[in-house]
Amino acid sequence: MLEKVKLLIQEVADFSGDNLADIEAFRIKFLGSKGVLKSLFADFKNVAPDQKKEFGQTLNTLKKAAEEKVENLMASLASKADENPKYGDLTRPAEAIQLGARHPISLVKNKIAEVFSRIGFTISEGPEIEDDWHNFTALNLPEHHPARDMQDTFFVEQNPDMLLRTHTSSVQIRYMENNQPPIRTISPGRVFRNEDISARSHCIFHQVEGLYIDTDVSFADLKQTLIYFTKEMFGKSKIRLRPSYFPFTEPSAEVDIYWGLKTETDYRITKGTGWLEIMGCGMVDPNVLRNTHIDPEKYSGFAFGMGIERIAMLLYQIPDIRMLFENDMRFLEQFKSVI
Repeated sequence: MLEKVKLLIQEVADFSGDNLADIEAFRIKFLGSKGVLKSLFADFKNVAPDQKKEFGQTLNTLKKAAEEKVENLMASLASKADENPKYGDLTRPAEAIQLGARHPISLVKNKIAEVFSRIGFTISEGPEIEDDWHNFTALNLPEHHPARDMQDTFFVEQNPDMLLRTHTSSVQIRYMENNQPPIRTISPGRVFRNEDISARSHCIFHQVEGLYIDTDVSFADLKQTLIYFTKEMFGKSKIRLRPSYFPFTEPSAEVDIYWGLKTETDYRITKGTGWLEIMGCGMVDPNVLRNTHIDPEKYSGFAFGMGIERIAMLLYQIPDIRMLFENDMRFLEQFKSVI
C-alpha cells in the first residue's frame, strides 16, 4: 500500500491540466469526498503498526502535493484569464478600424490649392487676429471710408486697432510687404464677420484669395486663370464677368459660372438663370501696390477671392451652411469615400 501512495504522489507531480474541467476532475479524484485520499485515510486502520508512522507521513505528503497542485494550476489559469481581455488571441483577425473622413471644407480647400499649385501658385498664411493697417488701410480702405460698412467687424475690446480679420486679403498685404514681384500666391483661411447666422450665411467662414503680381499683367491673364480654375474645379469653362466694386481692385468684377439647367436643383440654386456667382476679382489697385512698397509704374497684378463654404455647397449639394459647422457624424460620414 505504501508503494501505491508513492505512485500516486508521482502521478500528482506529473499532472499538468490547462483547463478548468481537467483541474476540477483532478481535484475530485484526489481531494473529493469519495476521492483517493478519503479512501486511503479510511484504510489507515488496516496498516501494520510498525508501518503506520511512515504510511501516515507519506499520505500527508500526497495530500499536500495534491492541494498545492490544484492551487497552482488554478492560479495559472486565472493569470491567463486576466491577460486575455487585455491582449486577446493575437492570432485572430483584427477588428476593422473605423476610418475617419476629411471635412468637406478641407476637401474643397485642398482641391483649390492643388488646382492653383499646377500653375505656380504658392500658399501663404497669416494671423486671424489682425490690425487695422493690414485688414483695411493698406487695402485702400482708410479710416471713415464708406466701404468699411460693407463688412461688419468683430473688434478686440481691449484694443480698438485689433480685430478678427474680415478677409484673407490681409495675408496678401503681409506677403507683399515681405516679398518682391513676381508674386503668385493663394491665401486660404478662416475669416469672421458680424452677420446673422442663416442657411446661407455664417459669422465664421473660410476664404481662398489669390494674388498675381508681375510686369505686364493684364485683365486677359486674369480671365484665362479663372477659366482654367472653373474647368479644373467644376468641369465647366463657360464664365462671365460682371462689373462690380471692391476698394482694393480697379477694375473689379463678379465671376459667374454657367451651371446649367439640367435638374430641379440647378433651377433652384441658379434661380432659373443657369448662372451662378462664385467669386469676386479685379486688377490690384495701384494704391495697394504703393502701400506695400511695390512700384505700380513697373508692376501690375490681379486678385480674386472666393468662399470655400459656397464652393463646397455647390460641389456636394449641401442645402444649409450650418451643416458644415455642427459636427454631426451622420453628415460627416458621407464624405468617407471622398478623396
